[in-house]
Amino acid sequence: MRLSSRAASLLAVAAALPLALTACSSGSSDSSDTGSSASTKSAKAKDPNAGLVTGTQLKKALAPASEFPAGFTLQADNSADSGSQFLDPEARSTAKTDCTRLLGTSWIQATGYKGGVSFAQNDYAVKDQTQDLAQEIDEFQGTTATAVMKEFASVATACAAFTDSDTHATVKTTGKSSAGLGDDAYTLTLTSGAWQNGTTLIAARSGSAVVTVMSTAGSDNGAASAKKLTTTVLSRLK
Repeated sequence: MRLSSRAASLLAVAAALPLALTACSSGSSDSSDTGSSASTKSAKAKDPNAGLVTGTQLKKALAPASEFPAGFTLQADNSADSGSQFLDPEARSTAKTDCTRLLGTSWIQATGYKGGVSFAQNDYAVKDQTQDLAQEIDEFQGTTATAVMKEFASVATACAAFTDSDTHATVKTTGKSSAGLGDDAYTLTLTSGAWQNGTTLIAARSGSAVVTVMSTAGSDNGAASAKKLTTTVLSRLK
């Protein structure tokens, strides 16, 4: 899962930091002028995370429990955020599209992007897990959020028909651009003859943030509830 891999990366960085500090302190004092110059240049370098929102802040932008239908409760196992630290950005994977990513939370990974430099997510479901509503916000550096949005149409094409590994049934995927949600948005609808109800996935960009929502709630493949949740999160990001 994304959370465990990101958490492991943060621990690895923290473990390596003392060694890096030791190596820096072992240099000759004769290079003080050079070190001072390097520090000045570093201070002037633009912070790629300047203006971005941390995971702690994004968590507050997620829709609260009061915005979910009666009977839906928070699933603690699927609640996570990147805290006050920014994560290292990761390049998009060029591997074959993993369509099964569309069947779970953090489905943004189907685009090949693991996630943003900060994120927050959680999941609400009914007691028997037959209806689910999940939300996630990822914050990206530079123009990466726009690049992520362009990948959803490719995902719709690549995953037009794939196999659900749990039911071994064929899942059909359709996609379309969606107006009126954020700066730009894209909707994926997943259906299968083996399911009682389909799934609606909506991705919407607001500046450098990408909101991704998943819904199986209702009798319309989750369409109405997914749009409502997306609208709520976008409004809370402002």
